[in-house]
Amino acid sequence: MSDVTALKELVEKHTALKKEIAKVIIGQNEAVDHILLSILSGGHSLLIGVPGLAKTLIVHTIAETLGLNFKRIQFTPDLMPSDILGSEILDETNHFKFIKGPIFSNIILADEINRTPPKTQAALLEAMQERTVTIAGHHYNLAKPFFVLATQNPIEQEGTYPLPEAQLDRFMFSINLEYPSFLEEVEVVKSTTNDEKPIIKALLSAEEIVNFQHLIRRIPVADNVIEYAVKLVSKTRPNAENSPEIVKNYIDWGAGPRASQNLILGAKANAAVHGKYSPDIEDVKAVAYSILKHRIVKNYKAEAEGITEKQIIKALL
Repeated sequence: MSDVTALKELVEKHTALKKEIAKVIIGQNEAVDHILLSILSGGHSLLIGVPGLAKTLIVHTIAETLGLNFKRIQFTPDLMPSDILGSEILDETNHFKFIKGPIFSNIILADEINRTPPKTQAALLEAMQERTVTIAGHHYNLAKPFFVLATQNPIEQEGTYPLPEAQLDRFMFSINLEYPSFLEEVEVVKSTTNDEKPIIKALLSAEEIVNFQHLIRRIPVADNVIEYAVKLVSKTRPNAENSPEIVKNYIDWGAGPRASQNLILGAKANAAVHGKYSPDIEDVKAVAYSILKHRIVKNYKAEAEGITEKQIIKALL
């Protein structure tokens, strides 16, 4: 199959996926779009929203439509690394046997990831970056494709462990889930209080997703688009020559090179699902906020004056 034909198939599959997901998820279009883009790009996503906004349901539904193995891990303060990765046990023949943990799946829903101590959060880092885990000196490869979709509650911060910058940087997208509109909420109530359960069809396989990931990486990008993405990221750094006043006044730390890489990958995926053969600057802008907002660190002045990440990133575009 040629890349042009494969791209047309991707557009058709993406449209079908969105229709299938819409059977269960009402609204939250941007969140669903960005989760699908991160999966097609091979990245991870962090979903931030108050309870009841269907964070878990979105991930579960997307896993069903993609035909992938799905595991949910509820993060708690007493969760240990071995609870995620697995552990060795002594079997009846007096030999050590490795029992795989829930990390050995295609899609991992890390529910309330900020509720667990740094030691357990760190257990995810190797899996997220290297797609391998190390237990008792042995390396184990994770299944492909592999994604971590983590959720975080922005309200309850007491007794939580904020994610370190190094781990936040591993997430391609940080996705805010907003309250539904009045009409959307009416539809949610109607569809969830009756006795009908929509049947979700699996439209893709693991092999097809891996092929689409390779296809997206093969999409060519013009130099001016790459330069725009790199300049945009460098403008978030307060000590850079081209950083504007809003950044120098309100930002302590800017985004690193991983942000530039993710901007181009995200732009490629965004262009691909819209049937374009190469991304342009508008594709970079379409994914910029969700890729940059968790990679910039505001200073005390920004907090005091109520300056948001959205205002800062909008000023840079």
